[in-house]
Amino acid sequence: MTKAEKVQYVVDELERLYPETPVPLDHKDPFTLLVAVVLSAQCTDERVNQITPKLFAVADNPYDMAKMTVDEIAAIIRPCGLVPMKSKGIHSFSNTIVNDYNGEVPASFEALEAMPSVGHKTASVVMSQAFGVPAFPVDTHIQRLMFRWGFSNGKSVDQTEKDAKRLFARELWNKLHLQIIFYGREYSPARGWDLEKDYITSRIGRRSEIKKWEAEQERKAKKASQKKARR
Repeated sequence: MTKAEKVQYVVDELERLYPETPVPLDHKDPFTLLVAVVLSAQCTDERVNQITPKLFAVADNPYDMAKMTVDEIAAIIRPCGLVPMKSKGIHSFSNTIVNDYNGEVPASFEALEAMPSVGHKTASVVMSQAFGVPAFPVDTHIQRLMFRWGFSNGKSVDQTEKDAKRLFARELWNKLHLQIIFYGREYSPARGWDLEKDYITSRIGRRSEIKKWEAEQERKAKKASQKKARR
């Protein structure tokens, strides 16, 4: 297949597998999504969804969040890790939203990325999922699969984002980035990767990655055979 045919194959398969793409982080508006995305750094979505109801029961808007102390926020979000940075960031950007944006999360990449603890990926998620602005947030799943599929060199998140935006139609970005994440979790994880299950990579993937997986299977089979022979 040509690269264009591979790209279309991926789009078609992901649409078949995941016609619906609910946002994995529970939220009710742009502010609660922003908080949840910040909490998700180096923390699973499942754990974030366990913590946010406790936090939002106390403060589900920037006004109430700004009234909390950093320590009060930290005590609730502790299971999510990176507590000092996240608690200070959430408290600080809540104040910014109240003081500079009349309590409304700004629908601007520049404004979002200027706030504490809000990087480009976080801003991209909020812009795409809260405001419907085309964006392609790159997480570890997308970084891994774009490389495995031979769509990017994997050298940087910035490059992967540029390659994804170049290869995939703009109108697909907001849904497609979630579809890739869902596929990565279900079929092509970083650990315990099984190429026999990961059928998209098996068909169109980077040859060096496929050979690496095959070599690992041969190594495991040889090791198991040697262990059996010693019994």
